[in-house]
Amino acid sequence: MTDETRTPHGTVLLPEGSWWDWDVVSWDPGRLRLGAGHDLSYHHGLELVFDCPVLVACPSEFQDPVFRAPTQVEVAGVARAVGGVPEVVVAFDADAGGRGPVACLIAAERLEIVQETVLRYWREDAAPGQRFAPWVRPPLP
Repeated sequence: MTDETRTPHGTVLLPEGSWWDWDVVSWDPGRLRLGAGHDLSYHHGLELVFDCPVLVACPSEFQDPVFRAPTQVEVAGVARAVGGVPEVVVAFDADAGGRGPVACLIAAERLEIVQETVLRYWREDAAPGQRFAPWVRPPLP
C-alpha cells in the first residue's frame, strides 16, 4: 500500500497499525527512509519515504512518535536554514531514550507512506518480490 502525502505543514496520518519502534532504514542525498513496526528485530511494516530531504532533525532510533503540525517558529527556522519552505514539513515529538520527548523536524520535497513488510534478515524461502532492508544480503556460497 502506498499513499502519497502532500499536506505541507500538516500532521502526517499513518495507517492503522502498531508503529511504536522507528529507525532510519536508509539515507542518501536524495531520499530518507524511516521504518516503523512493533518490533524492529525481524521486519518493519511501514515506511515514511522523504524525497529530496533538505533538513532532518531526528535521532536514528526513536519510539512512540506523536506527529503534529509544525509550529510557525519551526517553519520559519526551516525557511531560514534552506532559503524557503519546501512542500513537506513534518514535525513530531518522540521518545529517544532521554528524560523527555525530543522535538523532531523533517523538511523535504515529497513524502510517501508505504505500508509493506520489509524483512531485516535473509530468508531463502521468501516470496518473489519480497522486500529486504538495504543491509540484508544472501549468504555467500
